[in-house]
Amino acid sequence: MKNLKPEKAQAFINEHPEALFIDCRSDAEHFFVGNPVGSVHVAWQDGEDWELNPHFIGEVRRLAGHSVQRPVILICRSGNRSVDAAIALEEAGFTRVYNVLHGFEGELNDDHHRNSINGWRQAGLPWQQL
Repeated sequence: MKNLKPEKAQAFINEHPEALFIDCRSDAEHFFVGNPVGSVHVAWQDGEDWELNPHFIGEVRRLAGHSVQRPVILICRSGNRSVDAAIALEEAGFTRVYNVLHGFEGELNDDHHRNSINGWRQAGLPWQQL
């Protein structure tokens, strides 16, 4: 797995249109907080108990056209869950897996709020509210 800062991830996506951009946050985060333009939602964990999605690998494999060589870029809220998802994809045989550092909302500031230090939205990259 390689880590990319949000701006580098966007540049990679622009340079590699075949890349699969996966938003692996929960359903609630994806639908209510917003999501990166061009991303496809496949939750890594979801529900009240943050249960692992037992279909995650299969869903990503299907979206990738069953090609483990297709680049897969993962983003979550802060860049932590996407690391676990990336490791799982690599263990499943994916060879070109990338993690977006600081995720969609970034790290917490001193007041325990996101979107002010770093992350996809703070960088001004394209996102949308569904």
